[in-house]
Amino acid sequence: MGKIRTVGLGAVLGGAGAYAVKRFSDRSEQAGRAVGAPVYGSGGWGSRGGRDDDTTLTHKVESELFRDAHEAKGHVSVNTANGVVQLRGEVERRELIDELVERARSIEGVRNVENLLHLPGEEAPMHQ
Repeated sequence: MGKIRTVGLGAVLGGAGAYAVKRFSDRSEQAGRAVGAPVYGSGGWGSRGGRDDDTTLTHKVESELFRDAHEAKGHVSVNTANGVVQLRGEVERRELIDELVERARSIEGVRNVENLLHLPGEEAPMHQ
């Protein structure tokens, strides 16, 4: 009987220990996130001064420009470097070029827009 009690007690203690580790590790993770979150968003470590990173910003611009079944979708590529958005491709109308550039400029996080769009039959502008 002594061995059974010892094994039973070991199982209980082991379960209690596992529970305690799980419980405290969850809380320590939550505490760490609570402390780290304000630092992350404030321009400290892991952040780019509050600006969206370039990949996220590119997706944001694409989402805004091509939200609906837009005529430029598939003809315009969007790239971002250090918050500067490049619009590149061929579109059918001059008004559409102006509209795309203005809409991209209005998106939060966009520092500037480099317009490399052109009309059919025109030579594509070069990156400056």
